[in-house]
Order: sequence, then C-alpha cells, then structure tokens
Amino acid sequence: MIHAQFDPSARQALADAAVEAKIRKDLTWQQIADAAGLSVAFVTAAVLGQHPLPAASAGAVAEMLGLDAEAALLLQTIPTRGSIPGGIPTDPTIYRFHEMLQVYGTTLKALVHEQFGDGIISAINFKLDVRKVADPEGGERAVITLDGKYLPTKPF
Repeated sequence: MIHAQFDPSARQALADAAVEAKIRKDLTWQQIADAAGLSVAFVTAAVLGQHPLPAASAGAVAEMLGLDAEAALLLQTIPTRGSIPGGIPTDPTIYRFHEMLQVYGTTLKALVHEQFGDGIISAINFKLDVRKVADPEGGERAVITLDGKYLPTKPF
C-alpha cells in the first residue's frame, strides 16, 4: 500500500541518519544509486527526503547504509516535498541556484512559452544530471541538465 508523510520531520531525521551512515561508511551517492538501481540524482533526492523509493530500491539503500527495516519502509513513503524552509536560502550553493532563477527565471519562462506555448515543465516527469567538465579557459565547469516533460495548459 502507498503511504504519504504530512510532517517532514520523520523524513528529515531519516535523511540525517542516512547521510551520517554514508559518511561513516565512506560511500558516494553514485554507489548508493547503483545499489538502488536508479539514477544518482533521483536516489540522492530520495535519501534526502524528496522522493519515495520503490520497495526493492529502499531495501537495497537501507542495507547498504546499515539502516533498519523501519527506515526502508519510511524511504518508500511519499514525502512532504520542499527542502528549503521559507525565505531566501543561506547556503551558498543553494543560494546560487536561487540567484540563477532570480536573474534568468523570466528569460526561461519567456523562451519556454515562445517555443511550447502556455504550460509548465514537469518536476515530476523529470530527469536531472550534473556533470563536471573542463573549462577551456582553465578550471572546471558544472553542466546541469534539467529535463522535464512539457505539460500544456488545457482550457476547460
């Protein structure tokens, strides 16, 4: 049976325990995702309390992290999503994403609507990829791909 959480505190406590276990066992998010059989972005978000995992994936993640059966069950619940509590984020990495949307949000909206029409880009039917690439000018660049299904507005 599918269950949903309405108080994010249980998933937050589980996320804290999972991250502590990940550190203690010196694991990468990719290793955890490989055990779950899903993408690294999805599994990371799930372990951090933003998605439910299928039963087999939840069991594999719990086993890898040394978490109990209750944790595996909790990993399967639909969470109350939203990892940034009210206001402007203070973590520098998260703030930069906020800043990017402040600067480019209206541009993205204008370009999406011009190319697709009135609608949204789904964060449910969605894929995320983060890659590190060499910068031709020296150093490294982050390539972040947000790949969401376009859902047109339907008049009723």
